Parts: sequence; C-alpha cells; structure tokens
Amino acid sequence: MAELDRLTDKLHIPKPIKEKAAVIYRKGLEKGLVRGRSTSSLAAASLYVACRATRTPRTLEEIARKSPLGKREIARCYRLMLRELNLRMPVPKAQYRVPKIGGKLELGEGTQRAAIKILGEADRLKISVGKDPMGLAAAALYLACTMNGENRTQKDIAEAAGITEVTIRNRYKELKEVLNLDGLKSGGTQ
Repeated sequence: MAELDRLTDKLHIPKPIKEKAAVIYRKGLEKGLVRGRSTSSLAAASLYVACRATRTPRTLEEIARKSPLGKREIARCYRLMLRELNLRMPVPKAQYRVPKIGGKLELGEGTQRAAIKILGEADRLKISVGKDPMGLAAAALYLACTMNGENRTQKDIAEAAGITEVTIRNRYKELKEVLNLDGLKSGGTQ
C-alpha cells in the first residue's frame, strides 16, 4: 500500500480512484497474483486499472515514469489482472484526451470544443474505430486550431500529446477528408 500511496501522490490521483486501486490490489493479492511478481508491479497495474475503469486520463507511460518498474512489466501485470480478475475496461474515447492536450498547449475553450465536436462526428461516422485515441485527439485539436486561427504546429501538438507528427498528419488527413473539410489550409507543419 505504501507503493500505491507514493504513486498516487506523484500522479495527483484523486482519493476515490486511489481507493478503487487499493480494492483491485487486494483482489489481486487474494487471487495470488503477486506470486512471482513484485508488489510494485501489482500496485502500478492496479492503479492503471482504476484509472482506466474510471476514465481518469492517465496513460501507462505516465504511471511507468513515476514507478521504479518499466512500462513492459506494468503492462504484463495489467493484462494478467484483466484476465485473472475477469475485468472489462471501457474503450478509451478520444474526446477525453482533448482537455489534457489542450491544457498543455494553453488552447482556448472554443478550440477545444471544436475538437470535441470533430471527434463526435468522427465517432458517428465510425472512422475512429481502432485508432489511437491520443492520436485522434491531437489531430482533431490541430484541425480545430487551423479552423479557429490558433497557431500551433504539428510538432507542438505532437509533443503535448506524446505522439509523433506523422500520426497527427495521417489522422488529420483522414479527418479532413471524411468530414469534408477541404476548404481548410493544407496540412503542412506551418
């Protein structure tokens, strides 16, 4: 539990999510999942499960950066917990990623709302299925920035989202084409 306390403090996780992670951790202990694994990996995986279940926007990479373990070890333990505890996770939505990226870039509320609207339309047309939510959110924000005259480069948005510029370019082209937004400026990096 000390490891869980340390991680939640470093990641600024709200108390209800911390408590949910503790419950998941205890279930993992009862199932004997700690056998052959470190308690740190079980604690980090429990926290990631709690974040995913409550749609708290924390990535596996963020948790791994604050943990003494690597991302692969935590991911392995996470998959084990899902399988052994018979857990089902909600599919992450790109719309939930917009405020996080927008906040890092200090984008206006109107631009963020426009990006969320773009993503809603992408969901409706089923073009977001199977795509990385962070990449879609970043591309929608770039699209919204060009529409609203907020000058941000693909590089800036990619860094804030923790993805590559190539991902933004690809998702941007898809969104622009499918949503019939050809009147916008070209998808250059500005």
